[in-house]
Amino acid sequence: MSRKPTVCLILEGSYPFITGGVSAWVHQLILYLKDIDFVLYTISPAKDQPRRYDLPSNVVGHKDMVLSAPGRSKRRPSQRSALIDQITGIHQLLLAGKAPGVDSIVGQIPEGYSVYADAIKSDAGWHLLSSRNQRANPAYPFSDFFWAWKSAHDMMFAILGDTAPEADLYHPVSTGYAGLAALCAKIRRGKPLILTEHGLYHKEREMEIRKAQFIRGYQRDMWIGIYNNLSRLSYRYADLIIALFEQNRRLQIELGAPQAKTRVIPNGIDVPFYSAVTRRKREGFHVGLVGRVVPIKDIKTFISMSKIVSATIPEAEFHCIGPTDEDPAYFEDCKILVESLKLTDRFHFTGRQDVREYYGFLDVLLLTSVREAQPLVILEAHCAGVPVVATRVGNVGELLDYDDRFIASSKDPEKLAAGVRYIYEHPEEIRLIIQRNRDKVVRFYDRDKVFETYGDLYRRYVDAPVTSAAGESQDPEAG
Repeated sequence: MSRKPTVCLILEGSYPFITGGVSAWVHQLILYLKDIDFVLYTISPAKDQPRRYDLPSNVVGHKDMVLSAPGRSKRRPSQRSALIDQITGIHQLLLAGKAPGVDSIVGQIPEGYSVYADAIKSDAGWHLLSSRNQRANPAYPFSDFFWAWKSAHDMMFAILGDTAPEADLYHPVSTGYAGLAALCAKIRRGKPLILTEHGLYHKEREMEIRKAQFIRGYQRDMWIGIYNNLSRLSYRYADLIIALFEQNRRLQIELGAPQAKTRVIPNGIDVPFYSAVTRRKREGFHVGLVGRVVPIKDIKTFISMSKIVSATIPEAEFHCIGPTDEDPAYFEDCKILVESLKLTDRFHFTGRQDVREYYGFLDVLLLTSVREAQPLVILEAHCAGVPVVATRVGNVGELLDYDDRFIASSKDPEKLAAGVRYIYEHPEEIRLIIQRNRDKVVRFYDRDKVFETYGDLYRRYVDAPVTSAAGESQDPEAG
């Protein structure tokens, strides 16, 4: 292709409205691949969200699809009853754990049209809904099931009827609604689809659903089933399925991803940027956490761990380095916990900062998250020469060489504190570990190499014949 290719990045609830690992990765990918134009297709819960990032000059378009206010068209399918019958048939296959082809359905839905109203008024659609209620929800009022079903399916039908931006290739950075939007674009535009999963969308949503107190059992099972099915469909239609590490690739295959279409491409960091950190020991012993003050980062466990460490390391100070404005109520709870544990003089919420300044003097980096994929902050700390203690989430085990001295279960402040104390008490051994970790990052997690790989994939797939809409894998390098 002689002209610059245009890649449509499809993003759900992240860049450019939310900071965090995925958003930082997307922003750096766009900045690095200056010879590729990008269009953003974002899926948001509400409109008019403030952007957290200034868009690079090679972002040539941005469409925000708001789930709470999708666009509407006066166009209707020519054969609405036949379409509804097909949808109910597909539904039965999905309930059976299969990933059927949806080419015909997507092809019949005019862009801008939401099939939900017609589906719920049809005999076939109403029979499907009522029969599902009788099987799954016999003990509760039908109205409960109806509104739960509506909440789930209205969003999917809105995505099915939305109009994707024009592009040469579609790249969702998750399955879920972003994956559904991508497969619709592939079917309608006849363009390739590359899927990257930083975490596993269906697994992450399942964790949230199981913890939610307001979701009843049958609703929980319905939502979990929906997210599993959205991942299955994404895997079927993707031309290439990328995981950050091998464990997640295997889990993708377990849910139906064809093994031949899967590949591991790890996260990467700017190695020269973090290698340039100058380490200068400060008086005291400094423990830091780099991350947003939000529940998923479990800052409260970091605070509890700080109290335990302070009892045995009197000179210890603690730094929570990251934005505090994304969840004000949670931040307020964290401040109250700091005060109640009498840590006010030694626990610091820094807000947004240049993390390199802190990597220059931190003695330990903590990661207390309840969910992560392949945390960039661990790679950054390794590169800058800071030892790490972390919870056992995502790819943390591999990044820390499966060394249980420095790995704890989620919400285990005692075990995390024990890891911090070990680092405090064994400085000579820790120096050897620091060097080994830095060498590993330089060898395997150089961001430039990672993004060059993506650039090569974009160009290769844009120039390759499009795979069948049924999702049969075809390696563009084959033949």
